[in-house]
Amino acid sequence: MNLLSIENIAKYYGERIIFENISFGINKDQKIALVAKNGTGKTTLLNILSGIDVPDAGQIVSRKGLQTAYLSQNDELDPNLSVEEAIFSSDHQTLKIIAQYERALKDPENTEAYQEAFELMERYQAWDFETQYNQILFKLKLEDLNAKIASLSGGQKKRLSLAIILIRKPDLLILDEPTNHLDLEMIEWLENYLKNEKITLFMVTHDRYFLERVCNDIIELDHGKIYRYKGNYSYYLQKREERLNLAQIEVDKAKNLYKKELDWMRRQPKARTTKSKSRIDDFYQIKEKAHQRRQDHQVQLEINMERLGSKIVELHHVSKSFADKTILNDFNYVFKRGERIGIIGKNGTGKSSFLNLVTGSLPTEKGKIIIGETVKFGYYTQAGIVVKEGQKVIEVIKEFGEYIPLAKGRKISAGQLLEQFLFDRKKQYDYVEKLSGGELKRLFLCTVLIQNPNFLILDEPTNDLDIVTLQVLEDFLLDFPGNLLVVSHDRYFMDKIVDHLFVFEGQGKITDFPGNYSDYRSYEDSSEPQTQTLEKKEDTRKTAIVNGLSYQEKREFGKLEKDIANLTKKKLAIEAQFSNGEISQEKIEEASMQLQQIIQDIEIKEDRWLELSMKMEA
Repeated sequence: MNLLSIENIAKYYGERIIFENISFGINKDQKIALVAKNGTGKTTLLNILSGIDVPDAGQIVSRKGLQTAYLSQNDELDPNLSVEEAIFSSDHQTLKIIAQYERALKDPENTEAYQEAFELMERYQAWDFETQYNQILFKLKLEDLNAKIASLSGGQKKRLSLAIILIRKPDLLILDEPTNHLDLEMIEWLENYLKNEKITLFMVTHDRYFLERVCNDIIELDHGKIYRYKGNYSYYLQKREERLNLAQIEVDKAKNLYKKELDWMRRQPKARTTKSKSRIDDFYQIKEKAHQRRQDHQVQLEINMERLGSKIVELHHVSKSFADKTILNDFNYVFKRGERIGIIGKNGTGKSSFLNLVTGSLPTEKGKIIIGETVKFGYYTQAGIVVKEGQKVIEVIKEFGEYIPLAKGRKISAGQLLEQFLFDRKKQYDYVEKLSGGELKRLFLCTVLIQNPNFLILDEPTNDLDIVTLQVLEDFLLDFPGNLLVVSHDRYFMDKIVDHLFVFEGQGKITDFPGNYSDYRSYEDSSEPQTQTLEKKEDTRKTAIVNGLSYQEKREFGKLEKDIANLTKKKLAIEAQFSNGEISQEKIEEASMQLQQIIQDIEIKEDRWLELSMKMEA
């Protein structure tokens, strides 16, 4: 069933074409993601679909009575309402029935009103609905229903706006960056909720894992045109690459034809026949196609930053708290050269405060932080960039630096860096106030990078960045030779660029985990099965464990010791054959694979042995 049809719509700002002749449809139960660069019209298109804006040409045709809910980047809630009042302020029938029932509970003497409210709850099966909306509020950490909206933080307001539209269950849900301001636990809950609910969804998100697991239809807005891919994000990447390769082949063909036609044009006399005029018209079309240029950039830089010394950053017995909230408690860590550390944890556990402590913008209470003499921080904060009125993009970045030195005496200028981050020459001379939110974030990143730091600290760098820019940033960071400390809820981004994690668990507890985010989730899932409640696990532990290990675990522990010893003998034997040259050329590959498998088996069994031995000591 078709819910919404977009027919040949266009949008212009002055002489600038945002997009034109855009057509597609949204059918019931489709889950569609819109992918495009910042500043190319994503939010404009969402505003048109939701009815906030209108197209300059074409039309939007919707099914009669279609209920649409839109989570925008700038939702405005009435600051005078409480959380509960904001939720019940809609025209949703079931919400009105629940509100009536809640009022009746507060006035138990009015039995007639209570009976009427109770019967309505039964008739409309509002009990299940109430349970579900309470779960949504709980998962989004909005349990204080009496709190005034005016007292909420920006993140809490965004989560409340998200909760309100999820609770209302519209026919069409339009979401603009729904994962912003959510911690990882909330993102994973929302991901599962949207994936499993029968819901029609149209959204913009930079979270590629979220996109991969929720959406079954990708629409790409590229250079003002729509390309549609019936599949998830992985399918989109594959088919997009094929499309770009095909387009490049067409451009190459046009270039060859252009050369031939150019030669013909030069040899033609001034007097033209009808046939030659037609060929001349074709020539100009060929010329236009042959000179097409894509604005896709890949960062491949050998940055010649100031070399880090042996002492980087050291934290010795550092403690920090705010009122009753402990951020660090006797924390110790010595950063090594080239480390790439990701920081994850729930909102409010002190991740940003930790970055401020490391950079010295927040004082410690106890302990000391030692910064090496050669360390030069580059700090990207959530606060963004402050620019002077009337400044142009290129002027902003040049205030921080003119170039970045590269290897072999080369350098990249401020303008070239902007080009790497998708600001073409024309855009560089635009006024900053004309930039979109994502473009401002991109510019801020460039001002940090142009200073050529050797220790990059990034606080939520992926917020408001489009997927294309994220790929550019990831390529840059993979080439970056210095230290990296990053807070992000973007799981794909973290998996790609960090080596290990600081997991902020709250009240000063920080776990140093050796691996990326997916490794951590796998570890958590394997060590803490979700089918068991905490109470059941505790009961099992008390009844099944004797001297730290159960009977089965004791048997496993003994077997592991024998297995490790036998595998180690095999490993030494194969290594000796390699050293003595006893393995023939034909069998080298086979022996190498066998040795690799043995090493892997030893590591797995040693990890399990260590886990059981620690449990036995406890």
